[in-house]
Amino acid sequence: MRKVLFWLYQLYAWLIFYPIVILSTAVFSTLTIIFAGLVNPEWASRVFAVTWARFLGFLTPLHVVVEGSEHAHREQSYVVVSNHQSMYDILLIYGWLRLDLKWVMKKELRKIPAIGIGCEKAGHIFIDRRNPKQASKALSGALSRLGKGIGILFFPEGTRSNDGRLLRFKTGAFRLSVEQGLPILPVTLVGTRDIMPARSLLPFPGTVRLVIHPPIDPAGRAIDQLLGETREVIRSAMPPELR
Repeated sequence: MRKVLFWLYQLYAWLIFYPIVILSTAVFSTLTIIFAGLVNPEWASRVFAVTWARFLGFLTPLHVVVEGSEHAHREQSYVVVSNHQSMYDILLIYGWLRLDLKWVMKKELRKIPAIGIGCEKAGHIFIDRRNPKQASKALSGALSRLGKGIGILFFPEGTRSNDGRLLRFKTGAFRLSVEQGLPILPVTLVGTRDIMPARSLLPFPGTVRLVIHPPIDPAGRAIDQLLGETREVIRSAMPPELR
């Protein structure tokens, strides 16, 4: 029965869902560009990014369970660190974390029509992963420009996990946390791989969980220690078979 429902859903996905995704992404990107200039990037990002993410979640549809929302405070800036299983991770974090998120993106994504310029106007940060000095300079400049109350978002695995288990973490997020004195906000995403696995464009509706853990203060911690502690916290909320 699930197989039949899956293929029926694919008709909806390709005939209705994806055309709306393309149109709505263009519309919300355009609105972000316009209102980032008319009002400010923070307001445009909070309003249009959140609305876009929740709208696409509704169309899927997703049932979202949020745990630990009391750990994320809007007056505090964080380095947000999350596991990465699916393209839906972005929707889940932007739509339901309730922070002014700035995504650290590889510079190649700036070339994507509508999305690239929309992300730039919203204050997202483009870096050259092959040039650590440029990346560090871009991040420091973004923090001084954006001020307080933001979340710098990292997927430290660098790519989506094929089997759902955590991959090795890269050090960039933790280096930034130590250098800038910003607390790490660990986030565990559960169930997004069931909605859309890595390397797939075939979605299916379902329930997902967003687990927000208590922040970790980098003071007195070395980069490797902070990385290891954060990884264990994220792993602790994953299903037993993936730990």
